Amino acid sequence: MSRYALLVSPSANRVYARSVSALTVAELAVLAETALAGRLGEARPENVAGVEYVTFDGDLDARGLAHVANVSTAFALFERTPDDAFRPVALERLDAFDDDLLSILKYAGKTNELFTKLLLNVTVLASGSAARMLTDRLRVLDPLCGRGTTLNQTLMYGWHASGIDVDSADFETYAAFLPRWLKDKRLKHTATTAKLRREGRTLGRRFDVELATSKQAWADGDTITVSTALTDTREASEVFKAASFDVVVTDAPYGVQHGSRSGGGLQRRPRELLAESLPGWVRLLRPGGAVGIALNVRTCPRDDALAMLTDAGLEPRDTTAYRGFEHRVDQAIQRDLVVAVNPV
Repeated sequence: MSRYALLVSPSANRVYARSVSALTVAELAVLAETALAGRLGEARPENVAGVEYVTFDGDLDARGLAHVANVSTAFALFERTPDDAFRPVALERLDAFDDDLLSILKYAGKTNELFTKLLLNVTVLASGSAARMLTDRLRVLDPLCGRGTTLNQTLMYGWHASGIDVDSADFETYAAFLPRWLKDKRLKHTATTAKLRREGRTLGRRFDVELATSKQAWADGDTITVSTALTDTREASEVFKAASFDVVVTDAPYGVQHGSRSGGGLQRRPRELLAESLPGWVRLLRPGGAVGIALNVRTCPRDDALAMLTDAGLEPRDTTAYRGFEHRVDQAIQRDLVVAVNPV
C-alpha cells in the first residue's frame, strides 16, 4: 500500500470549511466500502507543517486514483515517499465543463457546491451504477431542484440531468441561465420551453436542453440532455418514465427553501413532503438505483427519514461510513444525508 495526503478545497463558506475535513473522511469511508473496497485504508485528518490534510493508505491503480480525484473536496493529492516527502499525483477529474457553471449563480439559500457534489458522489457510490460512474453518462433526477445546483454538478460530470420544482421564479431563472451560459461558452446546443401536458391535462411547463462538450461530439451525436419541469414534485412519476434514472438526489426542505403545492399553499414541512413524494420518486428509479437526500435533522430526524425510505420499498445504507456526514449549517440547520437503494 502507498501512503497519500489529500489537500482539501478551500471553501468560501467558513461554517462549511470547519466541517470539510470530517466530511472528506466520511466520503472516503463510503468510497472504501463501495467502489474501492479492500483497496483504501482508513482516512484521518493530519496536520503537516501547519496545513491540514486528509491522509490514508491505498493500493490504487489508475481507476482508484480517478475515484479519489473526484472526491468532492479534492484540491490536490500527494503520494508520501518513504522519507515523507510529498510527490504530486495528477487528478483526473470527470469535469466536462468550466467550473463557473457551478459558481456564477449566487442566491440566498443556495446549497454549498462542495456539499452538492458530496451528496451526488455518495448516492452514486451506494447505487448499482458505482462501477459505471467513471465511464458512462448516468441519469440523475433532482425532484426539488430549485435553481439547479445539483443539475449543474450533474452536467459537470457529463451526465444527463433532470429536475422538478414548483417555484416559477426558480424555473425561469434556470431556463434563462443555462442557454446563456452555453452561448457564452460557444457550445452547441438546443433549448426549448413548452407546456407540460399529460393525458389531456396541463401539469405545468418544461424546459429541455440538448448539448455537447464539443463541435465534434455534437456532430457524432454524443449529446447530454437537461430537462426540468415546473410542477409539483408529487407529480414526478407523471413527468418522467418509470425506471429511467440511476439516482435521485435532492435537498429535502430545511423549512425555508423548497416545497410543493398543497391545499393552495406551498408545502415546506419535510416529513409530510417526503412521505407523499417518495413513492413517485422510487417508481422512477432503475433496479439498483439509489435515493440520496440531504435533510435538516432538527425538522426531520435521520431515523424518521430512514423509516420513510424503508416504507417506500428501499434498502437504507446505514453503516458507520454513512453516519459521518452530519454537520452544522447555521443556528437553525443541522444537516445530514441519508441514502437508500432500490432492490434489484
